[in-house]
Amino acid sequence: MGRFAVVRALAFCVLSGFSTTHTHAQTPDLDGASRRTVMATRLDAGESITLDGNLDEPVWTRALPAADFIQVDPANGTAATEPTEVRIAFDGETFYMGVTAYDSEPDKWLGYQRRRDEFLPADDRFMWTIDTFLDARSGYFFEMNPSGLMADSVFGANVDNRQWDGIWDARVRHTPFGWTIEISIPFRTLNFNPDSDTWGINFQRTVRRKNEDSIWMGWARNQGLRRMTNAGHVTGLTKVSQGHGLDLKPFALFTAEASPGSGLTRLDPDAAAGLDVFYNPTPLLRANLTLNTDFAQTEVDQRQVNLTRFSLFFPEKRDFFLDGAPFFDFASPGGDLIVNPFFSRRIGLADDGAPQKIDFGTKLTGQIGGQDVGVLHVRTADDGSIVGEDFTVARLKRRVLRQSYIGAMYSRRAARLEGRNPRHTAGVDARLATSSFLGSQNLDVSAWFLHATRPGASRGNGAFGAVLNYPNDRWEARVDLREVQPNFDPSVGFVTRRNYRRYQPSLTFAPRPRNSRFVRRYLMGPQADVQTDLDNQLLIRTFVYNVLEAQFQSQDIVGMSVSRTEEHLDAPFPITRAITLAAGSHYGYSRIQLRGQTANRRTLAVNARVETGNFYSGRRNQTIVGLTVRARPGYIVYLNGEWNQVRLTEGRFTSNLYRIVGETQFTPFMALVNNLQYDTVSRVAGWQSRFRWIVRAGSDVYVVYTHNWVDDPILDRFANLDRKFASKLLYTHRF
Repeated sequence: MGRFAVVRALAFCVLSGFSTTHTHAQTPDLDGASRRTVMATRLDAGESITLDGNLDEPVWTRALPAADFIQVDPANGTAATEPTEVRIAFDGETFYMGVTAYDSEPDKWLGYQRRRDEFLPADDRFMWTIDTFLDARSGYFFEMNPSGLMADSVFGANVDNRQWDGIWDARVRHTPFGWTIEISIPFRTLNFNPDSDTWGINFQRTVRRKNEDSIWMGWARNQGLRRMTNAGHVTGLTKVSQGHGLDLKPFALFTAEASPGSGLTRLDPDAAAGLDVFYNPTPLLRANLTLNTDFAQTEVDQRQVNLTRFSLFFPEKRDFFLDGAPFFDFASPGGDLIVNPFFSRRIGLADDGAPQKIDFGTKLTGQIGGQDVGVLHVRTADDGSIVGEDFTVARLKRRVLRQSYIGAMYSRRAARLEGRNPRHTAGVDARLATSSFLGSQNLDVSAWFLHATRPGASRGNGAFGAVLNYPNDRWEARVDLREVQPNFDPSVGFVTRRNYRRYQPSLTFAPRPRNSRFVRRYLMGPQADVQTDLDNQLLIRTFVYNVLEAQFQSQDIVGMSVSRTEEHLDAPFPITRAITLAAGSHYGYSRIQLRGQTANRRTLAVNARVETGNFYSGRRNQTIVGLTVRARPGYIVYLNGEWNQVRLTEGRFTSNLYRIVGETQFTPFMALVNNLQYDTVSRVAGWQSRFRWIVRAGSDVYVVYTHNWVDDPILDRFANLDRKFASKLLYTHRF
């Protein structure tokens, strides 16, 4: 009774903060209460737009702009110092935007990045979000910079999928008064409700040299671009079509690989072809079919140092699984101890990341009435000693109130092997959220329950929890409660740890000094993490206090935190191959961390973290340094290193990691990336060279070369481990 009383109380608090009324005002004001609206202008018969960045077509003269952006920072609530105007036009097949970013010093623009989907911590940028369903729960995110970089994502209540690559196009033009963007988004790229002529929409601009962000709607610091309850509207979108809603995407692949480390010294060439089919049975639903699937163009994983007892989490990077990912999200938590009932890397990848052949995959995502739905089925092939399997995942969310939902998820994993029973996972979750708690504050509470079958185990197969989140400016608070039972093992999921209860509260106070020329914001506050076994015996208790973090107007950051940990090992901990900490051991240790970074807008940017103190039976010194050199737009070098020196009673060791990434971005549509990594644990040096040419939106050429060497102590040199060359051509035809 006690466990769920808290959840019921929190749910009552959230529900009491809900308002089901909507304000639709046509006249903008600066208090953020009005709903701004921009009218989309239809192209006349015979009229067209040439996508060149020049807003010289007649329709741009007729279209009325969304303007009067308001600062989020530094002078919250005042007019932007550099005006921005956004005009929207459309025809039956395409949604157009014309953006004018005025700049009083047009030669001082910053736009280092050109490569598709890269983040923009150093650049000026223009961003926009579109809520095509007008449900304030999910949407599409887009951003561009003055160098023409294009990035996008799809986001929902629990996920932001940056790996999504929508088919759209844009061009940038520099002018004596700033820069302009001309954008073309085919309606068939988006899922939307054809019975509505109105979408939610919002715009935001960053002027990096001024460290200024301005927004069209939702300028309060606890709102922002992605909180679609505070977005404006674009209206007048009538008589638009997704065409037949059918995209065919055939691909051709050539590979050649060798594995000298396994005795296969000769290159083994191979060629293959496959097909991806995308079909919209309704404007609200999207179906995918992939045949003879291959992911040779996928970027290599970034290595990580692991000095914990638990497995590392590597994110999904394969396009088929990323498309529509928000429809499969679940309310269980991420962070350092992950409980994820659906982790798509369980499909078609071995534990070491080696790919397994996929015969076919199908997927259906979208909306049916008041429900968000996601259904996936994938069949993997027999591949050497690996037995082929069938994977099925189904997800349903029923939208309730304005920002909330209740949902269910089911997954099945069945090996095609006689006598092997399929494994099942089922769960329910709910999220109650409001942006009007105590007037204008954000508050959400979520709860979840999961059960997974496991051979030989009929009890202790569940996991459940609840999260209370108060994410607002100045004060942020969060409480995460959960229990993961010893036999909980979702066969298509990822679980960092089992057999524990966790109580994790945190509080952050972030004041902003008034009229300070130097400091924009301070952050400080405590965080606790208490984990016990299911008999309530202590496993780990950590208290972290963020003593102070200062964010400067110059965009530099410095911070310091201290921590105290008490840990009881319930199992042996092989921290290295040669050192194992015994089960039953109890440790107490304190640590201090110093961190800082310089402004990314600088040609040379540095970020660093130094942490020292006790560690289990001894001490650990950790240093992490990242150096970024932005030589000029399109030419960027990243150098990263991590050094760990550990001295324990049981022995000493070091664990170091080095990474160099060089990017040559010839245009926004053509880039070459070289990634070189080495770590002292695996003693493997890896190099990937990846070339991508976007011939046109949806059609790509990839050339990828990967080579790994192992530092062989017997040979006293680096020996060839494996190498692979792959070339892949993709073409999209839309009906």
